[in-house]
This record gives sequence, C-alpha cells and structure tokens, in this order.
Amino acid sequence: MTDIISLMDAMDYGVAPEDTKIVDQWLADHQDGFGHFIDGAFTAVGQTFDVSNPATGAKIARVTQGTDADVDAAVAAARKAQPKWAKLSGHERAKYLYAMARHVQQHARFLAVLETIDNGKPIRETRDIDIPLVARHFYHHAGWAEILADEFPNAEPVGVCGQVIPWNFPLLMLAWKIAPALAAGNTVVLKPAEYTPLTALAFAQIAAECGLPKGVLNIVTGDGATGAAIAGHDGVDKVAFTGSTEVGRIIREQTAGSGKGLTLELGGKSPFIVFADADLDAAVEGVVDAIWFNQGQVCCAGSRILVAESVAPKFESLLKTRMAKLRVGDPLDKNTDMGAIVDPVQRARIAELVEQGRATGVDVHQATAPDGCFYAPTLITGVDPASPLWSEEIFGPVVTMTTFRTVDDALALANNSRYGLAASVWSENINLCLDTAAKVKAGVVWINATNLFDAAAGFGGYRESGYGREGGREGMLAYLKTPLAKQGKAEPTPAAPHAAVGLGVSDDIDRTAKLYVGGKQARPDSGYSYAVNGPKGPVGLAPLGSRKDIRNAVEAATKASGWGKATGHNRAQVLYYIGENLSARAAEFEARLIVLGQSKTAAKAEVETTIRRCFWYAAQADKFDGQVHSTTGRMVTIAMNEPLGVVGAVAPDAAPLLGLMSLILPAIALGNAVVAVASQSHPLAATDLYQVLETSDVPAGVVNIITGPRDDLAKTLAQHDNVDAIWYFGSTEGCAMVEAASTGNLKQTWTEIAGLRDFTGQDGQGKQFLSRASQVKNIWVPYGE
Repeated sequence: MTDIISLMDAMDYGVAPEDTKIVDQWLADHQDGFGHFIDGAFTAVGQTFDVSNPATGAKIARVTQGTDADVDAAVAAARKAQPKWAKLSGHERAKYLYAMARHVQQHARFLAVLETIDNGKPIRETRDIDIPLVARHFYHHAGWAEILADEFPNAEPVGVCGQVIPWNFPLLMLAWKIAPALAAGNTVVLKPAEYTPLTALAFAQIAAECGLPKGVLNIVTGDGATGAAIAGHDGVDKVAFTGSTEVGRIIREQTAGSGKGLTLELGGKSPFIVFADADLDAAVEGVVDAIWFNQGQVCCAGSRILVAESVAPKFESLLKTRMAKLRVGDPLDKNTDMGAIVDPVQRARIAELVEQGRATGVDVHQATAPDGCFYAPTLITGVDPASPLWSEEIFGPVVTMTTFRTVDDALALANNSRYGLAASVWSENINLCLDTAAKVKAGVVWINATNLFDAAAGFGGYRESGYGREGGREGMLAYLKTPLAKQGKAEPTPAAPHAAVGLGVSDDIDRTAKLYVGGKQARPDSGYSYAVNGPKGPVGLAPLGSRKDIRNAVEAATKASGWGKATGHNRAQVLYYIGENLSARAAEFEARLIVLGQSKTAAKAEVETTIRRCFWYAAQADKFDGQVHSTTGRMVTIAMNEPLGVVGAVAPDAAPLLGLMSLILPAIALGNAVVAVASQSHPLAATDLYQVLETSDVPAGVVNIITGPRDDLAKTLAQHDNVDAIWYFGSTEGCAMVEAASTGNLKQTWTEIAGLRDFTGQDGQGKQFLSRASQVKNIWVPYGE
C-alpha cells in the first residue's frame, strides 16, 4: 500500500475526467452541421468544413463556410436592426446584457466542456477562468449600458460592427467584442475562428434564449476569406480584430480610406522581468501562468524572461524543477496543467521555430508531453536579441531566458521589441516595480503577477501590438462616436506647389521664411521656396519642404523624449507662456492673416481663439487624469494616460494659424513631440510661429514645422517607423493614402476630410483631441490581502 509520505513526495494524481455527456448529446443533435446565425435564426447548413478535437484528432462537428452572400445577409440584418436597438434606452439594453450574463452562468459547465473539447485547453482554465470572465464582461457592460447617457454625453453608437476573433480564447474574445458593442447601441456581425467556432454558435442559442432582438447579433462562420469579407464590407462601420500582426496589417490596408473605425489587438513578445530581490518561488509560479497557461497560446504571454544575473542560476534551477512537474495531457482531466495545441498546423510551426533556434546553438530544455497535438513545456537559454526566438511570436509553450545586470539593461532588453502588449515585473521593492512599469513600452503591466484580466480594465498594446483598448471606459469609447456639432463643406484640394523663381518683393526688408526643426530655423533641403498667394497675388515665399526635411524633423522630435517625462504642471506653464507671447504679438499675426486673404474681423477672431486654446490646453495638461479601475481582484489597477511619442500633424488648409495650433496644442499638452505640416496654401502664419515658440521655453524638437506639398509630406510621415501617430486633415484621397501608408509600424491614425470640422467652434477643441493624443497603460499593483 502506498503511504501518505510517498504520495506527497511523488505528487501523483489519479485521473479526474470531466463528464461530457451533455455536450456529446448537443453535438449529436447537430450532426448534420451548423448553419450561420443571421437575423435571429440559424440558416440552413451550406458547404461545410470539419471541426476537430485537438486532443484526440476526432471530428466533432461540421460548420458552414461563410460566403460573400452570407456576409451580405448578416450585414443587412445588422443594418436593419441597428436604429431600433440604438433607440432603446440604456436600461432596456442593459436588461438584455444582464440576461446574457445570467444565462452564461446557467450554462457555465456546458460552455466550459464545449470550449475544452473544441480548443484543447484544460478544463480547469475554461471552468475557472474563461467562462466566469465571459459572464463578468456581460454584467460589467450591462452597467455601462445603464449609465451610458450620464458617462458619455452626446456620444452615439458607431453603427454596424464587424468583429473577427481568434481561437485561443474563443468565447472570452466573443464577450470582449460583443458586450461593449451592444451596450453602446451597435449591432454586430462576428466571425469566430475557423478552428474554434462551436462556443460562438452555442452563445447564439443563448442570445436567442434571452430574446435578443433579431439582427442585433449575427454570427457567420468560415475561414480567413469570410473574415476579409466582413472587414471589407461597405456596410460595416467599424472593424474590431484580434489576431496576428500580419493579418492586422492587411486589415489596416484593406480598410484604408473607407471611413471605418478600426481597433486592432495583435501579437506580442512580452517581457517577464525578475529583479534580484524578487520572491523567486513566486516568480517561478508567475512563469507558469505567463507562458504555460493555455499552452502559451496567449498574445500577452510572458515569453521573454529577463532575470538578474546574480540570481539567474537559482531561478533557472527552480524553473526547470517546476517545469518537470507540469502535467501535459487530456484537457478534460481536472488534474491537467497543459492541454493540446489547437491544431497540428500550429504545433508544427512551434516545433519548426524551436528547431531553427536549436540549430543556432541555444540550449533547449524540455519537459515531456504525450504524442499527438501536444507540445512539451520548453525553456530556451543562451538566446541573444538577434535570434528569431527572441523577436518572433512563437505562440506556444516556449519561453526564452536572458540575464541582465542593471535596471537600465533590463529596460533596454524589455523594450527591444516591435511589440508592446504586456509586461510583468517582479521585485519586493515596489518603487522599483513602479519605476519600471512607467518606462516599459507596453499597454498592460502586471506587478508581481501576470495574465490578470477584468472587464473593468482596458487591455491593448503599443507599437505593432495594435491600438485601441478592450474593457473598461476606454473600451467603451472604441464603440462610440461624437458627431460634429456643425458640419461644414470639404475644402478644395490645393494645387501642388512649385519652386518659385523671380517673385518680386515689397519695399520692406525681405524676410525669408524658413522651416522650424529641432528648435532652430532651417533652410529646406531642396533649396527652393514656393509662392504664397493672397487675394491679389503673391505675398511671400515659403520653404519647399521634402522627405529629407521630414526625416530631420522626426529625428529632432525623437530626441525630445524628455518632454514626455515633464510634469503636467511644467508643460502647462509652457503652454500658458505660448498663449502669453502670442497675445503680445496678436496684431502681427492678425496682419499676416489679413494679407493672406482674411477679413479684419475674421483674422482677429482666429488669433483670439488660438490664444484661448493655448490656455485651455494648458489647463488640461495637469488635469487629463487617468483612473483607478474597480477590478474584481485584490489589485489596484491604474489606468495612466501616456503620450504616444512622435505625432505627425497635417493641418487643414483653412484657418492656417488656428487649424495648426488646434493640433499641436493637445499633442504637446500631453507630452508628445510634434512634426507639423502647415497649411499648404497659407503657411506663413505658421512660419511666423517660430519666434513665439523660441521665446516660450518650448524645448528644442518638441514642435517642428514643415511647409510644402501637403500630401507628399504626409506620406513620408505615415511611412516613417519613428512616427507613432499621424493626424491628417486633407483630401479624401489623402486620408486613404495616409491610412494605407501607416501599416509599416501600425501607427495610430486620425484622418478627416478638411473642412468638415469647424476649428473655430466647439468642434475645434475638447477631450476627444486629448484622447487622440494619449494611450492608456493599465498597471496592476497588489493591494490588500
């Protein structure tokens, strides 16, 4: 007989299989296949593809492949239902979301088992993490629906939302997408992943049980072509995508110029930083949660361990010991730690990347795993930052470990990535943790924890991990729009400027306008200027800026990163100073605007409004606060508004002073550096600004002003990998060009047809501008027991 001591030493477990009878019967009831869920009912089964259980390889269902006609029907149903759904009171929409939360709880065990069979993740995870979070999201967003009018005054739903979700958290990703969209008054066309569509179809039945009005939720199954049809459909007003960075780029390019809203939650290569004073045993358990949770198939997985050199040997030993104890096998066994990889294709990709790394001489340490679609927990040491194992998202249970000596080394390694989704920091020194959290480039930072999620806290990344947030207040904003109070007419597209030769000058001393780059006046690299015309002909010359001038300005803006570290109070003082100096020279700027063709009254109003705007954004610089989110765990989840970095701002042609400053001021108020392209037709009001900026203590490089061919300069900004966001107010064609050209580093874009927004009125300033000028970092800090 085995004694208790032996059992405790071996830590052997008997099997504890989950009962699957109810799910098996449900699948048997649909053995002929599943249709789509469109306009409140399931369609007839069409051409199908097989869905398999990754743990066994057995075919468990047949699901209809969505066609263009299916997508058309779903979008039409959503469009028809949207006005009536949006007109419901927030309370009425809240009741539906509340009902869906309750029904998810009622069907919790069924959904957990179905998810495990379909996806391969352990039943402990689906039962204890995924499904409770699904219910939490619907409860939370029922609350947002209830108080929407109070919390988001004047906001409106976007309309019809096309949503494409991945296979790693099939039902949870559905909840992340659907709950805020419906709470805001939108209708939805959603495509689940080809590998894992079953819980989405089960949820459609739940929505029908709850009496959700037909057309509000539509689910179309299929492969990537179906997703592309949804994202590219003319009847879709917003696209929300979670998946790979490569596909995110395709969607960004596909939607360019369409006017669609777009949020992207993409890949990651998240750092897991262990300082020398960390609780190493706790950190090892953190690694288990960071990379071996869900078989490492997590976009924010802590796949790069950075450990202090002094404790690295001990940490590695502890980690190998713990890794060897992980139980890999039947996902339906309640004792299983790691289940199956979602599909043999994905498993083959993981194995290929590891073998490529092994060929470079790294050390590969692996535990054991059964045959089939399973992959052993893997630790790789001796990896340098040039290795694909370091830089590429493997999306499997594979983690690299690298050492560092100093805090600066750790940060340099952590930020040495094109991604910026999440990070985890481990130290008993909370000051060190918070300092590191502020400096690491990631949208989510966990302190002495990892992979914590809650509906009240936004989730999303920086850099090539995408943009937009899901969850919390910021997640709701992604599904709302604020209409213009007064919509104008599109500006005519100005003619391309040409180098001017032989332009006469006045009797006054000639003043040659220059660019403003890095805190200094600069001649354009082209060596040319172009004529600026007033009502009666040429009134001066402006520098003919080029690609090289944009490059110089971006370099100067990048070097001005210290501006983002200044306090809001310090930035406010500078903005007040700009307003003060502009006020002192108001007559000069009014005269310039009159020469450019404005009436005396209009010129005076434009200068006065610009001065007031300086003071308004100065006031906001230390008041546009973050929040502490009320999450369900014992954590303080701090949402910090951080600067984007370098913002390219392309001003409209009209209101040459006010339009330009309405873009510069909110950006610099929140700590960004700006490369501004001035009004192409009337740039001299902008070139006059350099003296105001120089005398207002604006640090060199914080504001850079380029003049010249608007769209050529905008394209260079959009393509530049060191530009983090671009705001463009110009032509319809220019909007499409900027969005398509921004796909390189997936920079955030704000594009509008110039002339529609009245910069002289209430639409010319506001918190919308400040939101555009910032990105939210959510920091999870332990609090209480």
